[in-house]
Amino acid sequence: MNPLHVVILAAGQGSRMKSALPKVLHPVAGKAMLHHVVDTAKQLGAEKIHTVIGHGADQVRASLHDDSVNWVLQTEQLGTGHAVAQALPALPDNARVLVLYGDVPLTRKETLEAMVSDLDDSNLALLTVDMDNPHGYGRIVRNEQGLVQAIVEQKDATAEQQDIQEVNTGILAVSASHLKSWLPALSNSNAQGEYYLTDIIAMAVNNGLSVTVSQPLNPFEVQGVNNRLQLAELERWYQRQQAERLMTEGATLADPARIDVRGELTIGNDLWIDINAVFEGKVSLGSNVVIGPNCLIKDATIADGAEIKANSVIEGAVVGANAQIGPFARLRPGTELAANTKVGNFVETKKAVVGEGSKINHLSYVGDASLGRNVNVGAGTITCNYDGVNKFKTEIGDGVFVGSNTSLVAPVTVAAEATIGAGSTITRNVAESELAVARGKQRNIAGWERPKKA
Repeated sequence: MNPLHVVILAAGQGSRMKSALPKVLHPVAGKAMLHHVVDTAKQLGAEKIHTVIGHGADQVRASLHDDSVNWVLQTEQLGTGHAVAQALPALPDNARVLVLYGDVPLTRKETLEAMVSDLDDSNLALLTVDMDNPHGYGRIVRNEQGLVQAIVEQKDATAEQQDIQEVNTGILAVSASHLKSWLPALSNSNAQGEYYLTDIIAMAVNNGLSVTVSQPLNPFEVQGVNNRLQLAELERWYQRQQAERLMTEGATLADPARIDVRGELTIGNDLWIDINAVFEGKVSLGSNVVIGPNCLIKDATIADGAEIKANSVIEGAVVGANAQIGPFARLRPGTELAANTKVGNFVETKKAVVGEGSKINHLSYVGDASLGRNVNVGAGTITCNYDGVNKFKTEIGDGVFVGSNTSLVAPVTVAAEATIGAGSTITRNVAESELAVARGKQRNIAGWERPKKA
């Protein structure tokens, strides 16, 4: 089979977005629309992806560092036909060419695979959709035998043609050799004064090619974005698909309309996910995991039976089986919690490895630290890991008890079974089973009077 090349049109200004950000860089599910399209092209096994850029070209190019993408500059935006023509020099004559759009981000790989599966020099593949209100879209004109003859744009359509409900999505596929013959022959004698890519449909018919038509499973697959209202609509549809997938795979969602998946989320069975949970990057949730309301989880692995209580933030962390997190806890990158650990309310961890059964229950900061098994960290404990220039590590052995309001000034080691008295500032190592107390001696002054206001 001839190689597949994908041409992505991403040069438009997107003035209706009212934004300094190029339209194709506005996100759906936390990822730029253009990046969705590029990822889909890769999944199709495209030999090369040619992305046509214009407005905001430098920003668009800087957003994606990918050797599989060939950037093509369209200095003047003269229509879709003109845009594809800019990529012609980079297309091998024997290539099958699929044209996609940077502001149509959610077309499924399977839809496009079906579309190009039988593509050869004898046909042109076209993706269409039926719409109750087709206003603004190019109409698919068929003959009495039902064969596609042409596409007529809204502004050029007759009153009869405007009644047609089958419309052009813009997505098509054809051989590069045909494109190289047809595109130079396009005319801009139309209401827009542009070179329409859609005019090649009539050229294909005149050259004896058949036009094969397929349609997506859902019209949202081919919905483009011209303003923020459409962007929000597409976001909600995408999130609904994610919610339905999660419920099918074994999760109970408190409200399927109040969950956001902005990356790759894999799950086990029998999960409970409360409202307003947000998942970003690559997240894995084991079986019997409970996610409380208003939690943000990013690039994290949560093992079986763990519970993430309300308003917790987890990023770049590993949470062990049956661990309890929160409420109002923050796990920062490099945190690794073993099984049956507990990180309670208003606790922050960073680059902390916490052994099985250990507890940091409340109001503490533990960073650049390793804790053994069954350690108890009292409220208000801080690992003082930064001297203003360098970071240092705190090491705490198995079974250590750290009293409340303790400052552990790194680098420092507290050996197994040691006890730290509350209110201590520990600056030297503590040996196994020792009691360390480092605080000012208490004085009680009899007869002392408080200052009084004059």
